[in-house]
Amino acid sequence: MKRDTGIILAIVSLALAVLACQAMTGGGNSNTAVPPSTDTSPINTDSPATATQPSTGNVLLSDDFSSAQWGTGTDSDSSVEYANKALKFIVFTKNYFVWSTPNNEDYQNVHMEVTVLNNGTDSTTGVGLMCNQQASAKKSFYYLAMTPAGEYAIAKATTDQSDVFLTNNDAWASSDLIAKDAASYRVGADCGSNGTLTLYVDGQQIASISDVSYTSGGIAVFTWSGEEATTTNVSFDDFLMTELP
Repeated sequence: MKRDTGIILAIVSLALAVLACQAMTGGGNSNTAVPPSTDTSPINTDSPATATQPSTGNVLLSDDFSSAQWGTGTDSDSSVEYANKALKFIVFTKNYFVWSTPNNEDYQNVHMEVTVLNNGTDSTTGVGLMCNQQASAKKSFYYLAMTPAGEYAIAKATTDQSDVFLTNNDAWASSDLIAKDAASYRVGADCGSNGTLTLYVDGQQIASISDVSYTSGGIAVFTWSGEEATTTNVSFDDFLMTELP
């Protein structure tokens, strides 16, 4: 199944410190999609953060961002452009969620990793990986997020409903395994065809849950500015996606 390619800019009123996420209309261009949210009860099966990310399988996509492949674009709310051999996100608007895709392909049963460079961004800035974006409903996907403040969430977005954080009873949680305000992070995610969703930071498992709403779809990197953001500026580098066992 094919999907539209390129960057999708979306504005969303998603509070970093509350349980429920309420979406707003708006956005950046003709490909605009509002990250949706869901009213269904979260499936919370957090696992102890003891396992490290899996060994590398067959490589499906590898990119050092030395040449243009991912979607880019700049408007009054955000900028996603190649800079210094990385994909740089600057978000000018508070509570703004921006993602970029590498192609129009659907994937399933994958492990992803990307280096996130902290360019002096606010500690409440959310960054991470998206997976299983549905071709027929681009507002439906999973996203696995962390912040430089040491918070994390694994969430499900569904068209025309409220986002659900599947971890920690529908709320952000803190992890001592996430270094505070580090210069960079290696963020990883498993999106298994069996419904397993696992977030890693710097090789450490942060959380793992199970949800079988989506088992394949598109992938992306994203940045999400905080409610009181003054500086939201990060870069993505050295993306790797492999097939899970």
